[in-house]
Amino acid sequence: QVQLVESGGGLVQAGGSLRLPCVASVPTFRGFTIAWFRQALGKEREIVAGIGRLGISRYYADSVKRRFAISRDNTINMVYLQMNSLKPDDTALYCCAAGSNVGVYTYWGQGTQVTVSS
Repeated sequence: QVQLVESGGGLVQAGGSLRLPCVASVPTFRGFTIAWFRQALGKEREIVAGIGRLGISRYYADSVKRRFAISRDNTINMVYLQMNSLKPDDTALYCCAAGSNVGVYTYWGQGTQVTVSS
């Protein structure tokens, strides 16, 4: 069983930054691809960023390119989402997810709320 726990959310003004850590409780962490998703109130869940097993391949949604950065440290089972130049449209519940294959995410965290004020 894989457990994912996110943290780092909160209230920030537009233009500010937040860093969201996600810790995974699984010894085979490096065997999983990891992604960050978000869901705003009344909207569908969308993928924000993804990272491959070795941290080399990365994906970003167009809406966050050049503002967000995903990284991972396989030595401590951590994934991070660095969010810069935040906008009110970035307000959402952010969740990290893990899967054995790209695009197939089996394990999900509970999420951390990010609220960006204008």
